[in-house]
Amino acid sequence: MEYIVSARKYRPTTFQSVVGQSSITTTLKNAIKNNQLAHAYLFCGPRGVGKTTCARIFAKTINCSNVSADFDACNECESCKAFNENRSYNIHELDAASNNTVEDMRSLIDKVRVPPQMGKYSVYIIDEVHMLSSQAFNTFLKTLEEPPKHAIFILATTEKHKIIPTILSRCQIFDFNRISVEDAVNHLKYVSQSEGVSAEEEALNIIAQKADGAMRDALSIFDQVVAFSGKDITYQQVIENLNVLDYDYYFKITDALLAGDYKQTLLIFDEILKKGFDAQHFISGLAGHFRDLLVSKDPATVRLMEVGPSVKQKYADQAAKCSIDFLYEALETASECDFQYRLAKNKRLHVEFALIKMSRILLKKKV
Repeated sequence: MEYIVSARKYRPTTFQSVVGQSSITTTLKNAIKNNQLAHAYLFCGPRGVGKTTCARIFAKTINCSNVSADFDACNECESCKAFNENRSYNIHELDAASNNTVEDMRSLIDKVRVPPQMGKYSVYIIDEVHMLSSQAFNTFLKTLEEPPKHAIFILATTEKHKIIPTILSRCQIFDFNRISVEDAVNHLKYVSQSEGVSAEEEALNIIAQKADGAMRDALSIFDQVVAFSGKDITYQQVIENLNVLDYDYYFKITDALLAGDYKQTLLIFDEILKKGFDAQHFISGLAGHFRDLLVSKDPATVRLMEVGPSVKQKYADQAAKCSIDFLYEALETASECDFQYRLAKNKRLHVEFALIKMSRILLKKKV
């Protein structure tokens, strides 16, 4: 049986299955429901958050001849079947990264004049539209402003600021959000269950954090980890495969700093370096650890943490031992060390001095 990567296999096919973009999918469904379709849309946002996916679902739905009560495509009519089998002549996708000249736009304009053979609309999805040259944008402008009644344009971009204002003014603009860690973890749970993979929640949490808001990246990392671990994914396997520094090192370092034990702090740092981790990666992570401890001290801010329940409890326990003044000074020192790291000639000494300085914060207050 042919292997299909998870990012393709579990690509959403309905508005309901799109992850983390409920406000946008609701707006698009209402536009279909009320028959208020614009002639041009602009989908903006980071990579891997569902821009092209939503464009395809929207294009498929507006051409469906038997839309469901929830305003999703039926997948049974001829238009839907043609779309699912990649033989639809109603939906045209263009990659502006490789089709960005005036000639390419003129060719597109010629195609736009031809009405659809099946369904109501010809939908033109132009990906990475910011890559069009300024001359190509100007060639496209008149058609975008006054297209034939059967034509709908959906432009997608990761760099909205590069699109000329005259194009922006002619489109309905939708800004896609980064996928939250919580939403990514929930979707990864669904995928792992569907694939018969047993996965610890903390392991999925690390995958979601590593993806940095991109669901496609999260699924790609998930596939990589499954290839490494098999059908049983653990936290330890994930941090080993992705070369992520274990949370426990930050907890140990913080305990040593609270005890004023600079010797133990330096020994832990030496162990981290021997494992092959970069010193700047460590100090940046330590600053993030202090930030998480700081937000753990107040129930109003604890929701700002993007970690699993068990780790969240460990943060709460350690935060109870730390004063706000200590965390503030430690965070300031770690951030300054991270900022100055590139300028330091002796990188290791630079980080070690910051650790020694942090270990003396409480000692200075006792004097």
